[in-house]
Amino acid sequence: MRDTARYRQSTVAGATRPRRTGSLRRVLLAVGLFYGFYWMYFPRVAHLAVENPRRTAFIEQYQSREEARGSDGRIAQVWRPLSAISPYLKRAVIIAEDDTFFTHNGFNLTEIKRALATWRQGKRLRGASTITQQLAKNLYLSPSRNPLRKLRESIIAWRLEGSLEKPRILEIYLNVVEWGAGVYGAEAASQHYFGKGADHLTRREAAYLAAIIPNPIYLTKKSQVRQVKNRENKILSRLGGN
Repeated sequence: MRDTARYRQSTVAGATRPRRTGSLRRVLLAVGLFYGFYWMYFPRVAHLAVENPRRTAFIEQYQSREEARGSDGRIAQVWRPLSAISPYLKRAVIIAEDDTFFTHNGFNLTEIKRALATWRQGKRLRGASTITQQLAKNLYLSPSRNPLRKLRESIIAWRLEGSLEKPRILEIYLNVVEWGAGVYGAEAASQHYFGKGADHLTRREAAYLAAIIPNPIYLTKKSQVRQVKNRENKILSRLGGN
């Protein structure tokens, strides 16, 4: 009887072991597929702490559009360290685009709530993106408002905040953001609009560049002079200095 019981126990244990092994393999496979998909779908960003991005998604999209029109898609971009960019411009951009930049973790919850409240009132959903989110979009994504694209933007922004210091995020942003047709970064913008280096921008010049960031090609049209001037003056009122 004892031998029979032992045989039954060993038989049951032997029968269940393959099932457990099979379940474990499926779990490991699922985890492996998830991480494989994650690393394929979401770019690695840690190297940006010490390496400047060679190209951005927005620059590539601009060049593709221009080449389709028969143009060479030439761009103006000169990389400058944060120390070689006017402190007026740094402050003006933060005032205009993300005044809680140095205190948030990539997302401005107050602005998100305001945007949602505006949307519930039947108005157009206004932007609530931080500088970090804008950088994620510029580097890797597109201007699309697709919810899936916004999800990717949020995850990449979260990873940028976890991998880079705030000054580095700002430095990259100021060197890749679009400031006109084929004009990217603070140095190229400063040369394009004022014929001087980004380290010599005045308060008003910095406020002007910050004012046109949302849509530089549209906002630099003659028909938008009053709107830009209003934005510029609002930025100047908060910028301080002489």
